[in-house]
Amino acid sequence: MTIRFIALLTAGTALAACTTANIDTAPASAGSPQISLDTLKTVTEQLSSDAFEGRAPTTAGEEKTVNLIAERFRAAGLQPGNNGSWFQDVPLVETLATPTPLTITGGKEPLTFNYRTDMVANTYQVAPKVELANSDIVFVGYGINAPERGWNDYAGVDVKGKTVVILINDPDYETQGLEGPFEGRAMTYYGRWTYKYEEAARQGAAAAIIVHDTEPAAYGWNVVQSSWTGAQYNMDAANNHMDQSKVIGWLTNDAAKRLMASAGQDLTALTAAAKQKGFKAVSLGLKANISLENQIKRQKSKNVIGVLPGKTRPNEYVLYSAHWDHLGRCDAAPDGDDICNGALDNATGTAALVALAEAHKKAGQPDRSIVFLAVTAEESGLLGSKYYAENPVFPLNQTVGGVNMDGINIIGATKDVVVIGAGKSELEPYLQRAAADQNRVIVPEPTPEKGFFYRSDHFSFAKLGVPMIYFESGEDLVSGGKAAGAAAAEDYTTNRYHGPKDEYRSDWDWSGGLQDIALFYRIGRELADSNAWPNWYSTAEFRAARDKSRGGQ
Repeated sequence: MTIRFIALLTAGTALAACTTANIDTAPASAGSPQISLDTLKTVTEQLSSDAFEGRAPTTAGEEKTVNLIAERFRAAGLQPGNNGSWFQDVPLVETLATPTPLTITGGKEPLTFNYRTDMVANTYQVAPKVELANSDIVFVGYGINAPERGWNDYAGVDVKGKTVVILINDPDYETQGLEGPFEGRAMTYYGRWTYKYEEAARQGAAAAIIVHDTEPAAYGWNVVQSSWTGAQYNMDAANNHMDQSKVIGWLTNDAAKRLMASAGQDLTALTAAAKQKGFKAVSLGLKANISLENQIKRQKSKNVIGVLPGKTRPNEYVLYSAHWDHLGRCDAAPDGDDICNGALDNATGTAALVALAEAHKKAGQPDRSIVFLAVTAEESGLLGSKYYAENPVFPLNQTVGGVNMDGINIIGATKDVVVIGAGKSELEPYLQRAAADQNRVIVPEPTPEKGFFYRSDHFSFAKLGVPMIYFESGEDLVSGGKAAGAAAAEDYTTNRYHGPKDEYRSDWDWSGGLQDIALFYRIGRELADSNAWPNWYSTAEFRAARDKSRGGQ
């Protein structure tokens, strides 16, 4: 899940008044029925209870989760969305790696980096053991190969069989404006860790290690520890992902400084050089050694799909998506609690999916069909949404567009709304109209350098052309203003995100969540009852895919 918005949440109960104690439904707004607060509370509390064990895919917690969602979809009046079934099987492979320390030779002194404290290491390769022996280490700056931008950090260097060390984010992420070779402050996909591993594999690197830095990564080392240790999931593939690098992982910033110093280099100076166009990769004269033993388990997880059939154009579809999964058991809190309950992330979004299903059903049959999709394995790299997008039950060229929900506001009403990845889609005017009717303003994304557009399930559909909008409450709370929002952000990021204390609380203030869900409802309903086919704006990177899929319509 992204942390731009959920960082505003849990702590805010201590900062904002709990104004929804006696509210049973959302106040009606233009084109919106009442949304059940009881559904939001009940489903969120159930999904994030210890009995669901953190909702990790392919566990007993998954079985309870998907059965509960299917039952709530049925009770809401939806029909099973996959040819009579509520479920779409998603073939996953689970690996549990046990790495040795990462040792570095060839420098001023031998170095040993320990698992979890200095580095994390894993592999996409599905093999009982992978080994990296005496692999030459090359610093490749930001690890970007973008010919359309005239940028190639791999130019003039052969990294086949070697270990590449990579910086996180884009070269111009520190720019305050949105102008620059990589859109300035706004992160592009080239800045995401997923891209960096993908490109390293295309270049033939045997290992790809990213240097962690809290500001450009947008989260602390604790998040890397909780997310990259324990069981990891990937799509099952016939080639066992043997075309990927043997080892992928992260180094702490301190460990990276020590590594560079051993090679007679300075990380700060290398980083500054890497920000300049024409940067040349630097061979460090060091060699890396590490091995990983894998426990491998192949099994299927499930997406849950319900549909409200359209009355006049049932073969045209509007999509709502939210991910149901979380991390399962994770690093224990000081009190011994080791269940990452994922109450905000994303039991709230899943509960909103159910509440929207109820609301649309009560409003009567729409002209177009509305699909409600709860996806698995978002936390493992958007795997459930990726699988659906590549294996759609309802054709993507007949899917009008959609709304993704990843965390619902539980700290109170806000005066503003933030579009993640603004300026990309013709769905944005729909939001502007709906927000105006709530007397709320659309404000710029405050931290575009963190690349949140590329970090939730809407991205899986966007890549294949489907217009998706992803927006969240802003930071200007009606009760407490921006100061309260900022304090909540810091608390959540530090103490709750991807940790055992993301837990349900009975004193949450749902008034802001009800505001937002009314917006989700109105956008979906307008799409479902219109003839419009909104597209991406001509400057968006997804426009060509949509035009191709729609055949120029």
